[in-house]
Amino acid sequence: MLTFVGLGLYDERSITVEGQDALRAADRVFAEFYTSRLVGTTVENLERHHGIDIEVRDRAGVEQHPDPILDAAESEDVVFLTAGDTMISTTHVDLRLRAVERGIDTRVVHGVSAAQAASGLTGLQNYRFGKAVTLPFPRAHGGGDVPASVVESVEANRDRGLHTLVYLDIKVDDGRGDDAGETYMTADVAAGLLATAWPDRLAVAVARAGSPDPVVVADRLSALATHEFGDPLHLLVLPGDLHHVEADALRTLAGAPADLVDPV
Repeated sequence: MLTFVGLGLYDERSITVEGQDALRAADRVFAEFYTSRLVGTTVENLERHHGIDIEVRDRAGVEQHPDPILDAAESEDVVFLTAGDTMISTTHVDLRLRAVERGIDTRVVHGVSAAQAASGLTGLQNYRFGKAVTLPFPRAHGGGDVPASVVESVEANRDRGLHTLVYLDIKVDDGRGDDAGETYMTADVAAGLLATAWPDRLAVAVARAGSPDPVVVADRLSALATHEFGDPLHLLVLPGDLHHVEADALRTLAGAPADLVDPV
């Protein structure tokens, strides 16, 4: 049996009770922290809190060489951990499909995702979000500041009156998901990049969703580019047309300037 468990958003306590039960019942526990990670804890704290040993796999160890995980799951109860909600990444879907092809039973235990948190913290309704995008570091794609695919997706959502969730790039160079070798794009840097196309557009920065002290700030992209939002993880939301309740939420919960949130 291979059970995929989402750890939630922030630390070792963010997992669901169902996920914790799966961990306690597991013979072996694997994890990856290159697609995302829990910034409020470490692998060692996860192991200590849940009383388990975690075998952390890097990208190659999941995508190119998954046999140790699959071999174990053929005869043991194996849990595969990810930050946020498992199955958000195609990496996890691919691993599950490989397991099914080998006749291994699979199960999914969901966790809270950044998409859910972005909607809940900003007051923007989840059904009014369009296609999400990931904003990479400029050096990662070798082009200009913002890839054309990102601009096209944001504009397509805006044409339909929909909000855009912007995931911010993470570069993880080591296998254990510790701080060494990691670089996080911050919301101010992202806002500065996007401001080259839309300096006066309303945006919402969300920092440390799921933590005891999340930060939510709404303003023009050019203004957000001058803010400091503290420790990661960060994301941005580019609102589309606003329902009057959404406009009230951005004013009340995120301090949005009144002239930017006139509802349609």
